[in-house]
Amino acid sequence: MIGENFKELMDNLVKSSHENECLEFKHNFHSAEEIGELISALSNGACIQNQPYAYLVFGVENNTHKIIGTTFKAKSHKKSNEDLEHWLATRLNPRIDFAIHEFDYDNNRHLHISLFVIPATKTQPVLFLNNAYIRVGSITRKLSEFPEKQAKIWKKQSIPFEKEIAKDNLSGQEVITLLSTETYFDLLKLPYPSTQQGVLEKFLEESLIIQNNAYAITKLGALLFAKNLRDFESVERKLVRVIVYKGKNKIETMRELTWTKGYAVGFVGLIDWINSQLPANEEIGKALRKETTMYPEIAIRELVANALIHQDLTERGFPMIEIFSDRVEISNAGTPLVSPERFIDAYRSRNDKLADIMRRMRFCEEKGSGMDKVIFQNELYQLPPTNIIVAEQQTRVIVYSYKPLNDLSKKEKIRACYQHACLKYVSNEKMTNQTLRDRFKIEDQNAAIASRIIRDALSEKVIKEEDTENRSRKYASYLPYWA
Repeated sequence: MIGENFKELMDNLVKSSHENECLEFKHNFHSAEEIGELISALSNGACIQNQPYAYLVFGVENNTHKIIGTTFKAKSHKKSNEDLEHWLATRLNPRIDFAIHEFDYDNNRHLHISLFVIPATKTQPVLFLNNAYIRVGSITRKLSEFPEKQAKIWKKQSIPFEKEIAKDNLSGQEVITLLSTETYFDLLKLPYPSTQQGVLEKFLEESLIIQNNAYAITKLGALLFAKNLRDFESVERKLVRVIVYKGKNKIETMRELTWTKGYAVGFVGLIDWINSQLPANEEIGKALRKETTMYPEIAIRELVANALIHQDLTERGFPMIEIFSDRVEISNAGTPLVSPERFIDAYRSRNDKLADIMRRMRFCEEKGSGMDKVIFQNELYQLPPTNIIVAEQQTRVIVYSYKPLNDLSKKEKIRACYQHACLKYVSNEKMTNQTLRDRFKIEDQNAAIASRIIRDALSEKVIKEEDTENRSRKYASYLPYWA
């Protein structure tokens, strides 16, 4: 929603005869706490009123609804040296994906507007600082004072994010203008229909669009096939960002890219761009010298696909790829549905339809998470073990550049041993001292080094002996602890 669309939205909002459970006008900023309470109240109110969004507008006179502009700059405002937007987001529970837009309603008169677009809560009341609020007329009250309203929110049945509407009241031609329909048929190797109706019927079948009187594009359709995700405000925050840093920290950014195409439309181009930014090693072969990427392209592809597919679409935050001089970090919003230690063998997707289409288009593994490929490629490139960190409603996977075995920490050696045991197990094989030596390129005469790593992994209980009765260390085999 940009340009004239903002002006049109404002014109519609100020036509309202009075403020209500989904709409609040303010002239200027009063306090961050007041905004937090209003976001809670408006999100809860929109849910009760069956509205997808509520609006908090700064720059409108409360009584007359006259657009007068505001001095409040919500995007740049600070609360205790912290960006206001982040301060608010971290004090809401659940963390709804509200958006702040700033624009001039009238460029000639410089009527600045700060607009909060607040999604309706789905299945539970939104709390701010552990209290839920509601609008009663134009007054903000605690939701606990109105149990009947509270009950309505709890009774709401959640619609999966993928089925929610991204843009509605569209003609068939507008659908085809907004979505890259050719990509769908190309990637699935299907002939492109000879009529517009044939295209629309296939997209209806896949739930990429729906039809009542007019057509509507679902969030699934927008996420996958949007020519430009910025055309869809409700999914714009799921744009993929890639940042390349100069060193091992975030002090200096060399390049930054925000990928605006739908996931299916832009996936190949996105992966190509990421790989073009990865540092290269000079590899000396038997007969020639050539450059190869420091990281396996297959592993990067699988991890990026996983970040897109397994993100929590209801959480604030976007998929991000950060490239440092010594590592690549790939993150997405939300905590995983399975333990990170079981990524290689367990699979559960929170976005089933998104995952299904991405797999049918061969962007990722048909079954499982593809982590077996990632670990296999890691070992082939002699890289340290992949690290998975879950914190603050975010999942981050880190792939490190090459380090000699002697430079790995004890924890890294144990994690590499565990991942190797997992890889062998899902390949219907067993880890042994020999296979671990092969993984680390340890000479046979230094078998004791591998034995020490295995002992440490056994001590940490991340692996176990296959046959506890076997007294021969030389021929012992090992399994991951969960096998």
